[in-house]
Amino acid sequence: MTEIQPSHMKREVREIPDAVARLLENGADGMARAADALRTLDPPFLATVARGSSDHAATYVKYAAEIMAGLPVASVGPSVTSIYGARLRVKGAACLAISQSGASPDIVQMVTMMREEGALTLGLTNHLDSRLAQVSDHALALHAGPELSVAATKTFVTSAVAGVWLVAELLRDAPLLAALHALPDALAQAVDADWSPLGDALGEAESLYCLGRGPCYAASNEAALKFKETCQLHAESYSSAEVLHGPVSIVGRGFPVIALAVRDAAQKGLVEVAEKLAGMGAQVFTTSSAAQDAVALPAVRTGHPLTDPLALIVSFYAMVEQVARARGVDPDNPRHLRKVTETV
Repeated sequence: MTEIQPSHMKREVREIPDAVARLLENGADGMARAADALRTLDPPFLATVARGSSDHAATYVKYAAEIMAGLPVASVGPSVTSIYGARLRVKGAACLAISQSGASPDIVQMVTMMREEGALTLGLTNHLDSRLAQVSDHALALHAGPELSVAATKTFVTSAVAGVWLVAELLRDAPLLAALHALPDALAQAVDADWSPLGDALGEAESLYCLGRGPCYAASNEAALKFKETCQLHAESYSSAEVLHGPVSIVGRGFPVIALAVRDAAQKGLVEVAEKLAGMGAQVFTTSSAAQDAVALPAVRTGHPLTDPLALIVSFYAMVEQVARARGVDPDNPRHLRKVTETV
């Protein structure tokens, strides 16, 4: 009997703990220099430039910077410069660009403009020979290693780790730094967490909601994208503060919902929303043990609520690869997609 070879995606998900360990081991000097530059500048705000999974990592960094450092963060659309030719008043501000390939012309053009206008530019990329690295004042390598699957997994996690590490170094926050350096072990546990109850429930599903709030909203965004990318399954991501404002109207009996929660200030409200949806007949799964009517999924704790969402997304990746295979979809080669998308 022919043995089915594991997908690139499965192998790369299992490589995430080692990739994060490489980043933490090899990225310290560059991260310290970037944090020193950011601390010296003391910018009034931080602009992020990214697309796709990288933009979800930027959303995660946004919450980390705003919650921990009080530093306002705004996502800037690359087309503002690449298509509309606008120049932004960013003198004295900082710009964080995230791109696995570092090759997308619109992101490179935006970062170039910001640097010319007097912003401190920081580029997170898996390729230090890329154009993004060349136009950044500080180019920070992700150290993820080759990523062959079209669906980004290692580079999402390493981008998020690098971003929150920058915040931790900026603040010299000892508890957060300790949690980051303990992440590889926690992520190794997260890869093996059993999320099969959720996977089994999605066999015939056509649509679902992913919910989060705060840093978990970034994980929710990433989960919804991966359902579409790898499973050809329609998924929408909402903040738990928004889903009852209109989207709840299409929730019927058996409608799948995944509510990503960690033990932070947002957990109570998110669980309350999850319980309301379960009361409407939705099939709700959550990573919080505080819910009564939702199915609890195992959640690996990392020692800090800000890094807990990273363990959740690793457990999710392991599960969604299995769902894709069960639905007859090759997670390495989603239809209509390429590994590197170069937008203008």
